[in-house]
Amino acid sequence: MPHKVHIAGLAMDSTTNSPVVLLKTDGDDRMLPIWIGLMEATAIAAALKHFEFERPMTHDLFRNVMRHMNAEIAEIEVCDIRDNTYYAEIRFLTPDGPFSMDARPSDAIAMALRFDAPMFVREKVFEHSAAVQPAATAEDTSEEGQKWEEYLKNLDPEQFGKYKI
Repeated sequence: MPHKVHIAGLAMDSTTNSPVVLLKTDGDDRMLPIWIGLMEATAIAAALKHFEFERPMTHDLFRNVMRHMNAEIAEIEVCDIRDNTYYAEIRFLTPDGPFSMDARPSDAIAMALRFDAPMFVREKVFEHSAAVQPAATAEDTSEEGQKWEEYLKNLDPEQFGKYKI
């Protein structure tokens, strides 16, 4: 069963120095981090901030072409994860009928934001993602380290810094 999600934030993974988009379920507050490229993070951040570039970026150009053809995005779904790679589907509505297309989740999210389309994540993606993420262990076992570990365990994802463009 797919779960409706929204973007809880964009952050930088200090270990990989890569942007991460955080998807949060609307119902039970589960989080799904997806590591993405810098250009895709910029496209998502621009859409979140309703920022228009002087010239259309790729996602904006695609949106403009679709609108010219009277096509819309009905929804997107992060539908699978294989070998630590996420897969998504974009579902389109056109005058000739609906169709779906495979996409990278970052591109699907960037497009969904431009069409104000709902976003979903399949249950199996949450399950598999949780299964492959290694459990974190504290390296600092001192009293100060334990205080930081407890603080981080209770940290609300909304408190993470937003990715800046």
